[in-house]
Parts: sequence; structure tokens; C-alpha cells
Amino acid sequence: MPQIAVHTIKAQIASVLTAWGMPADHVATTADLMVEADIRGIDSHGIGMLPQYHDRRKDGRIIVPGEIRVLKDLPAMTFIDAGHALGHVPAKMAMQSAIAKCKDMGVAVGVVKDSNHFGAAGVYSTMALDEGLIGICMTGTSQRSIVPPRAREPMYSTNPIAMAAPAKRNPDFSLDMATSTVAVGKLNIYRRAGKEMPVGWALKEDGTPETNAEAAFYSTPKRMTPLGGTQDGGSHKGYGLAIMVDILCSVLSGSFFGGHNLKTGKPGDFINVGSFFLAIDPVFFRGEPGAFEADMDALIDQLHGTAPLDPAQPVLVPGEPEEAARAVRMAEGVPMTDTLFGEVKRVAGESGVPFLFG
Repeated sequence: MPQIAVHTIKAQIASVLTAWGMPADHVATTADLMVEADIRGIDSHGIGMLPQYHDRRKDGRIIVPGEIRVLKDLPAMTFIDAGHALGHVPAKMAMQSAIAKCKDMGVAVGVVKDSNHFGAAGVYSTMALDEGLIGICMTGTSQRSIVPPRAREPMYSTNPIAMAAPAKRNPDFSLDMATSTVAVGKLNIYRRAGKEMPVGWALKEDGTPETNAEAAFYSTPKRMTPLGGTQDGGSHKGYGLAIMVDILCSVLSGSFFGGHNLKTGKPGDFINVGSFFLAIDPVFFRGEPGAFEADMDALIDQLHGTAPLDPAQPVLVPGEPEEAARAVRMAEGVPMTDTLFGEVKRVAGESGVPFLFG
């Protein structure tokens, strides 16, 4: 499996986005955020999304460049219309606004409507860490792919939740999770690698488990499971979390639910993704700067001190696997399957730009 240098991946993404007509400042932001997912080991949400963005752009479902507008700007909230652009730039705008406003208000929210896929949710929640803030990010997503408990057909999508909180001595806490058993991109990773999936990730039309990644990824519609996998395993909990995300992202913003209009139940010409961003300043609650971070260290210390089943595999805190991946990938590059290699080459060729991976 080839290892591609981070700067080469960023240059390839930037060249393609530029060829699509994206403004230079938006190209830089989008390429940075996409590569950040790859650096963290979230292979499903970085350059691996470029072929899908390319096909959706050709279908007219993503507008490059879209007109991104601030609809409302109040002391503790910002509401942004993404203009059907790719989701990275409006998402960063919303999170940056929430971060700035919460320093005055203690808490602030940003909401985006009429957007598209924005990469990894955790890339936005962790923006708050540099300012000593708690960050939360959620997003509706673009296709009905998750089957509710007791249902036959999928009704909503993977609807991720991300939360980040600063520590001082320990690595910061950073949770980034789908409310499905796995993200759609994980099916794609297994498809590209030619690997069989574990039981419990996806279903066949008759409700029995599907382990063929090619069949699961290309199923129309996809039939994946909520977090928990089965009713006995607690899938109602993943289902409930996913609908909570859609309420805050899709219903609150007036966007689509699983790529379908809430009123008609039909898909539209655009995907109309909604997203939700929250920033909290812990100093407003604790009073003393650093008190929150000190207690975060104590919490993380307790978790790290939990006796492991295997001494060679100590208990970790969310965010640590991503930081470990970052150290390796910044030094050695990002591993890329032959299948993705070929898909990026196709996108570069169809976009009229050089293929930079060799």
C-alpha cells in the first residue's frame, strides 16, 4: 500500500478544487480540513471523499463556487446559508463565529443550512481547544442509509457527533463518532481493501447481516445499522442519538432529513445538509482560569489508571488514537489503497489537472 506525503495530498486536492472553480481562499481552507481528517487516521473523510464530491458536482448537487451568506448574526448565534457549496468553508465559518462569540457570552451556537458533506466532524469541534474552550459539532448527512430498529428500509443517515474539551497536562479529550455502528466511509474503506466486513455493520434487504463490503456500499439504498447493531445490543440508543442530531441540524435549520425534504419526503435537486456547532467557555462556569483543565487532567488520569485486560493495551481516552496516527502520518505519509489511488487519478484526469501521486 503506497504512502503519500501529506503535502502531496494537499496539493492534489487543491489542484482539483481550483479546476472546479473554487475561490483560492476556499481552496486553501477545504484542502487543509480534508487533509486534517487523513492525518488523524479518519481515512473515510479526507481525500477518500474527493471522488464522491466530484461525482456530485457533475450531477449538479454541489455548486462550486456556492454563495455562502450569513443570514443572522446575533451576540450568541450565527445562522449561515451555505448556498449548496461544499461544506467545509461554511462549517469553519460557523465554528469560528461560535468560538469568538462565546468568549463574550459564555456559550454560542452556529447553524448552517443548505450545505453538503463537510468532512470529519471532529476537525471542527477541536478548533475550540486552541482557545481553551469546549467544542461540539453535529451534522445531518446526505443519504438515507441507516435502518431504524424494527424497520425494513433506511430512513436517516450516519449523523455524527463530535465533542472536544481541553486538558492541560494530558492530551485533550476529542470524541468523533457516527451514531451508526460504522460510518458509510468505513464500508468504502473495506470495499477498496477487498476485505469482508464484520457481522452487524450492514443488512441485506431481508434484514439478515451483510458482510460483503462491495455489496453493502453499492446497495441502493444502503442498509446499515444504528449504533448498537441489534435491538438486543441497544440499537434504540444509536437511533435516538441520530434523531437528536437531525433535530438540531436538519429540523432546526430547515434542511433535509437524510437527503429528503421533511414536508414531502422526496429528495430534491440539492442535498441541503444542516449542521450545528456549539462553543462553551468553561471559565464562565468555573470562575478560575485553568480549573476546568486541571479537573480534566484528573478525570483522564483516572481513566488511564484503570487496570487493563492486557498490559500491552492500556485504556485510552477519545482523541489519543488520532494523535498517534497524526505523529506517524506526518512523518511517513498517508497509506492509500490501490483502489483509491485509481479513483483519485480518475478525478484528476476528468478535472484536467496533473495526477501527483506518481
